[in-house]
Parts: sequence; structure tokens; C-alpha cells
Amino acid sequence: MVKKIKLGLLGGGTVGTGVIKVLQDNYHDIKEKIGCDIEVSKVLVRNVEKHRALSDMVTLTTNADDILEDKEIDIVVELLGGIHPALEYMLKAMNNGKHVVTANKDVVAQFGKDVFDAAEKNDVDFMFEASVGGGIPIITPLKQSLTANKITDLIGIVNGTTNYMLTKMAEQGMDYATALQRAQAKGYAEADPTADVEGLDAARKVAILSSIAFNTRISLDDVKVEGITKITPEDISYAKELGFAVKLLAVAKNTKDGIDVRVHPTFLPKSHPLASVRNVYNAVFIHGNAVGDTMFYGRGAGEKPTASAVLADIIDVARDMGKDRFGRIRCTCYEEKKLCPPDKVRSGYYIRLLVEDKPGVLGAIATAFGESEISLHSVIQKRKVADRSEIVAITHDVNNSQIEDIKVRLNNLDVVSEISNMIRVIMPQGD
Repeated sequence: MVKKIKLGLLGGGTVGTGVIKVLQDNYHDIKEKIGCDIEVSKVLVRNVEKHRALSDMVTLTTNADDILEDKEIDIVVELLGGIHPALEYMLKAMNNGKHVVTANKDVVAQFGKDVFDAAEKNDVDFMFEASVGGGIPIITPLKQSLTANKITDLIGIVNGTTNYMLTKMAEQGMDYATALQRAQAKGYAEADPTADVEGLDAARKVAILSSIAFNTRISLDDVKVEGITKITPEDISYAKELGFAVKLLAVAKNTKDGIDVRVHPTFLPKSHPLASVRNVYNAVFIHGNAVGDTMFYGRGAGEKPTASAVLADIIDVARDMGKDRFGRIRCTCYEEKKLCPPDKVRSGYYIRLLVEDKPGVLGAIATAFGESEISLHSVIQKRKVADRSEIVAITHDVNNSQIEDIKVRLNNLDVVSEISNMIRVIMPQGD
């Protein structure tokens, strides 16, 4: 067994600081679990003065090669985020015989094959538990604990920012802009929140999860993405009245027609376990043919929760080093599976319309749905908006062609002023 394992951290920000703190707080237990000493040797930072508080504990450097070329450093922990230069640093570390642990969802989602190939070539470990779900163990369970299953469904709330915003809109009646401002004030949303609110962050994470769950490579480009920017207090109110919660869901399904992967707002029955996931918490709901339904829940971000996942990977690598065995679980994308064609993807829909307030409107709308061969679960007419009325329809499952067809038919009706919103619906079981 090695006498001491040395870590080099690329990044001394929130997560990097968390790794150092958690390692210090739990050092005795971590050392016993590994079987040897472990320490953070060097940390790459942009500005040494800004991170002066860390200098009493570790050596700070502004030169990545001080870590990547240091023969005494065993494990490189990449916590910079973004693709470049993080990708190049990881590949260089592996080519120098170093194991790599990362929290970088961008690199894993878009360049996973390159990194896995480099790990294989250099016989080193590549671990990325913290890239999805913060402190929630989800990558390792999919790769190990659930590996005997055929996973058919994976549905998750994997973005804390949007879940926080939707919680505030539902519980405090905020509109989208106010909820976003609150999220930014709390530090949950960036000054530019596009990646979160447009669903791109969740899309990267579900690309990673579905690749593991279905043993096939799913790229970011394969994920159909829609964000929460069009969600209004009216939509939230109708959802409550109809027995639903509005959530931004990452959905991945292994169907007979192919792999269906998407991110979008969804009306979720309040009886569903994911409907009660509030604020910045994340959860992933999985169905396997042996285990049945299971759910993983916890904090999806933050200094110490993410550091927990990073250190779990470090401990796994350190144990491998003790037994001189690496790559116990390589890339599991050993199959090539086709994507599900859009017209094979079926879902219920919530459709909110602004219509003229006069007799015969409901009949005309019902006729349009009938001509599109769409069966309606329910129709309600409640609010007045100036001299117009608002109608809400919930459909049974339909395909993409039917939805595109009903859009055209409704827009061509003189009595319809606008289609205010359309949101997918997961119907309660039994409906």
C-alpha cells in the first residue's frame, strides 16, 4: 500500500474549498477507510491573493503544470467547470498516469468518450459522481447497485435553481421574474441564468444519466429541451386546482421504438414522489425490471454536498490504488441504440387558450380536437381576461403530429385569440 496519497485540485472555488474542509473534518474516518494517509498537496487558482485563506493548508499555484507534471501527485481533481481548458487538463493528467475525479457535467456530457478512451489507454480511473445531483449518489448506484437491472425509466428533478423558482411560484404566488430575482439574490441562480432556466443544465445531466442507464451513448444534441421561461402564475394556479405540481423534469425512457430523452416543464400528479421535492433539492426516480421503483433524493448542489460526492470518488480511487487495480467500471456505453422518433413519443398536454366570450366556442374547440383525433380528459372555463374567456384543456396521451395539428387548427379558429401555453402532463395512474 502507498504511504500517502497526494491530491492536486484544479480549482479552489466553492467545491474545492468544500473538498478541503470535508477532508479535514472527516480525516480520521477517511484515512481508516482508505488504509493510508491522504492530503491535498496543491491547488490551482486564478488569483493567489484571493485564496490566501487556503495558503496555510495547501500550496497554491496559478500554473496547471505544477499539478499535472508533479510526479508525486496521484489524483487530479478537476473542479474548474466548463469545457476548456478543463478537458485538456484532464487528458494531460491521464496521459501522465494520474487518476482523475471531476464534477464537470459539461465535459462528461459532451466529451465523455474522449475521456473514457484516455482512461482506458492509460489504465487509470476516471470518476464523475459529482457531475450530476450534487451530493446525491446516483452515478455509482446506476453503475454498480442497479447494474443487474434493465432500466426502462429515469425521471428526475436535477436542477435546483428551477426547482426553487417553481416552488416559490407555487407556494408564494410569485411570477417568473420575481422568482428568478429571488433565486439570484440567494445565490442559487447566476447573473446569466440561461443554462438553468432554459433547461440546458438539466439536459447535460440527463444525457449522462441516460447513457449509463441504457448502456448507449447519448449526447447533449440528442436531448429535446424546453425551459421554464413561459411558465406563468396562471399555469401554476390551474395545476394546483387540477391536482398537479409543475416541475422541470429530465425524462429518459428506453422504449421499444428507441431511446426517448427530453427536458421540459411538466404537470406532475401530486401523488407522484417527485411532486413533493421542494426548493433546491434534487431527486431521481428510476424504474428497473428487477428492483421496481426507487428514488434518490438530496441536495443537488452546494459546497459540502458536492464535496461529499467528490471525496467518495477519491476514496474509491485510493482503494483501487491500494490493490493496484484500476478501471473496475469502464465506460458502459457498449450498445448502439436508436433514438425514439418524435411521433412515437406520447404525452398528455395541458393547453390554455384565450377565446372569445360567446356561445358556441366550446363546441368549436371540441370539434377541432376531434378532427385532430385528440381525446380530452377534462375542459374547464373559469377566468375572464378583459372581454375574453380562458379555457383550459387536459388531453389524454397524444403524439407530436397530433399536437402540431391541433396548434394549426386552434390558430385558424376565429374564436381563439391565442394559445397561451402548452405543457406536458403525466396523468395519475388509473386515469
